[in-house]
Amino acid sequence: MKIKLGASALLMSLALTTLTGCGMTDTNGSDGSDSSAGSDDLPSAGTSNSEDAADEAERVSSELYDLIGIKGKASDTGPGVSECGDKDPEKYFTIFHPWTFTPASADQLEGVMERLKTELPKNGWKVVEYGRDNSKNKNLSLTADNDEKKYSVQIAYFAKDASPNLNLMLVSGCYQVPDGEKVYRF
Repeated sequence: MKIKLGASALLMSLALTTLTGCGMTDTNGSDGSDSSAGSDDLPSAGTSNSEDAADEAERVSSELYDLIGIKGKASDTGPGVSECGDKDPEKYFTIFHPWTFTPASADQLEGVMERLKTELPKNGWKVVEYGRDNSKNKNLSLTADNDEKKYSVQIAYFAKDASPNLNLMLVSGCYQVPDGEKVYRF
């Protein structure tokens, strides 16, 4: 159990540091600059409060669930709020949504990553990385960006777990709260 939680924490930290910008296009200025940006080049996801942005993350996760295309169960983890690089944490935030998909039958996951590699681009996602990770089990992993939605997702297929599953980490671009509001963290 501790190992699984540690792996999830590692996946989340890797996702937060690498996904929010590995391919998403920043739409701030014609030259890509943003006077409020810090040294991190996180793409802008627009203006929103934390709750509405979390609702959007759940909608995007639901779309990903549908693209998996097999019967199973998603974990009941909700989105969370994180800082947005070195930008003012009272005004800027990102949303992350880690969740796990466990199929009704383990054999149903055979070929699902290849299918996702094909189906994601048909639904606005650009696959930016695909292949085996460096773990002992050489898990199959896929990273994709959606420039329109300003989200990135990393999907890892844990075929050798006692209960084979997909671990997904969805991460948004950088949101700014509306004037006069502060970031609500959960």
